[in-house]
Amino acid sequence: MSAEQRPRREVVTGVPRSARRAPSHTHARSEISEHTTLGATYVRSLMRSQLRAALMALGALAFFVGTLPLFFALPAALDHDPLSPGPFVWAALGIAVHPVMWLIARWYVRRAESNEQDFLRLVEGRES
Repeated sequence: MSAEQRPRREVVTGVPRSARRAPSHTHARSEISEHTTLGATYVRSLMRSQLRAALMALGALAFFVGTLPLFFALPAALDHDPLSPGPFVWAALGIAVHPVMWLIARWYVRRAESNEQDFLRLVEGRES
């Protein structure tokens, strides 16, 4: 190639350094890692939402499973022998409790994951 036919050089440049900005989530993450008041507020809001979900799950479990002794009292109230509660009570204890516990646990896990995703969106400044 002669000097006249040199390939043209192209210069690729990026955004000037003065125009670059750090991601917005670095501020919130630094607030949390430096244990500032704002960071403590972020973490406290996550902990409160997780505690609220846990207490709701515990309340639902206590309501559904805690009322099972009433099933034992039901045959006695109907003038049956209180020592042999009957097949309905045993079915409730042995079979019906497990799906209820599974549904409550599934709801709690989904709620906890949703709380964590909301917290990440808040910290990272994402929308949606």
